[in-house]
Amino acid sequence: MQNLTLLDGPKFQITIQRLCRQLIENHDDFSNTVLIGTQPRGIYLARRVAEELRKILPGKTILQGDMDVTFYRDDFRRGERQLVPNQTRIDFIIEGKKVILVDDVLWTGRTIRAAMDGMLYFGRPEKVELLVLVDRRYSRHLPIGADYTGIEVDSIASQKVVVSWKETDGEDKIVLVSEAK
Repeated sequence: MQNLTLLDGPKFQITIQRLCRQLIENHDDFSNTVLIGTQPRGIYLARRVAEELRKILPGKTILQGDMDVTFYRDDFRRGERQLVPNQTRIDFIIEGKKVILVDDVLWTGRTIRAAMDGMLYFGRPEKVELLVLVDRRYSRHLPIGADYTGIEVDSIASQKVVVSWKETDGEDKIVLVSEAK
């Protein structure tokens, strides 16, 4: 295996701060905007973004929830392994709100499509935008693109993008993993 570090250390945090500044440019004080992180790994980015927004916009309410997309996926019955769903935690209505879906890696687009299906149970949003930490630009199965992107990676199907989070993995890091030949 060959590992190429794409982002780590201070640049990781700077990337999150940049994404927050871009959000503020378009959503002002977040009075009509909510963040929804996709399970399992997009929730860490959504929580970090919400935390950073609260620092930048003190006194403003930043609503953030977690969405489990397991049973909304179009491929959930295709696998051999038993699926273990995560928890959905959205304690607010999204009816008429601007929703920013948050995921760590955008690749095929299937997770985002599933999240859009699932969020409709919480109301019909005014608008939906997508924020991702990593956009794997190739191999998209669905016509889905990110509105806010931390980094773009040109990768092939045999490569894997691994995002490590301080909360679960001990460090913030993005690595491109390739099989050695």
